[in-house]
Amino acid sequence: YPLEMSDLQKSFAKSKLAKFPPEAPMEEPMIEEAWESGSSASSVSSTGTAVPSPTRQLFARAGRRQSSQTSLQWTDFFEQELFLPDDVGNLRIVHHIYLTPPVDKAPLFVMHHGAGSSGLSFATCADEIRKILPKAGILSLDARSHGRTVMTTQDTDTKANDESPSTADAAQTEAAGKVELDLSLETLSRDLVYVIRQTQTRMGWQDLPDIILVGHSLGGAVITDVAKNGELGPKLLAYAVLDVVEGSAIDALQSMDMYLSTRPNRFPSLQSGIEWHTRSRTIRNTTSARASVPSLLYEESTATDLSRPWVWRTNLSATKPFWENWFVGLSRKFLDARGGKLLLLAGTDRLDKELMIGQMQGKYQLQVFPEAGHFVHEDQPTKTAQILADFYRRNDRSALVLPPKVADMQASAAMKK
Repeated sequence: YPLEMSDLQKSFAKSKLAKFPPEAPMEEPMIEEAWESGSSASSVSSTGTAVPSPTRQLFARAGRRQSSQTSLQWTDFFEQELFLPDDVGNLRIVHHIYLTPPVDKAPLFVMHHGAGSSGLSFATCADEIRKILPKAGILSLDARSHGRTVMTTQDTDTKANDESPSTADAAQTEAAGKVELDLSLETLSRDLVYVIRQTQTRMGWQDLPDIILVGHSLGGAVITDVAKNGELGPKLLAYAVLDVVEGSAIDALQSMDMYLSTRPNRFPSLQSGIEWHTRSRTIRNTTSARASVPSLLYEESTATDLSRPWVWRTNLSATKPFWENWFVGLSRKFLDARGGKLLLLAGTDRLDKELMIGQMQGKYQLQVFPEAGHFVHEDQPTKTAQILADFYRRNDRSALVLPPKVADMQASAAMKK
């Protein structure tokens, strides 16, 4: 439900004050996109906080903390995974998803991560949703060129569709196949709809369950585009966008190159990669980092630096041609698409004009977590899950008993006569 203006003003003040804690911890350098440090969650400069402070010793030995940086398995959070092949022209894509199917008539939450992340970004949040809504389903995909989704050309020798490629397999197969990168908004939206429909076929669902789309950052732009296009029809109950706003996102794109030049390119181990994310406060929840970070990195089979063989799964620099395409028109589409609307931010100071007006007109629900960083769903999985569960309940049509239409009443009266 929309906030009153006085509450919104309080939220502004709260988010401003939240940026000036007594000891001023370093702001998070965002793993995904440069707009992340220039988004609603960010401080004055989108690039000034990209480099971790030398005093934080991000690659120092962790000592007793080392055991807390071990990776968690996807099976701790989801019931199964699916590999969904798709042939598009000369391109062969095997989409990878994490899935916990809904029970009976329960809804399906469909999650789309941001650029540079993976489906496991929603692992801890998905687990918390199931605690609140035990019968709800969760579908969280790896977008193309992310996680374990593999792209090759048709004339490239590929593994069988029923095999399970690792993150390293996915990255190296794409590199060997010299696949042309296509991460346009239109392509990502098509992929999302395809994955949903193919999951329906694979699971043998006669009809799609009621769907709540949830997207973080770039994923928010994708799910909003799908909602606006109406391809899921009445099965789409509502959609939730997590910490991305058109105006601040586009403004911050100019800082992306600088950010990419300052973040680490390699890590000596998977544990050190996890530790970097938590110490730099990119992800402020250790459990979330242990679940999601392993899918962001892979160990090179022939490492150019044997002391640091772990590298990023997704080459964010190569996505530059698509950055602006992702966000132009986002606010208008968010307001115009059919279905319930939720905008969950880490701060309200960067709401653009269209969203500010729309919020005052009560067109969408605004929720603010000023204590979280850009990865609100990873930093605050329990609170995010509660918000999403309540959001579903408000938009659940199955419990509604609608009055009969006037025409139906007149027809019934005529029949009786």
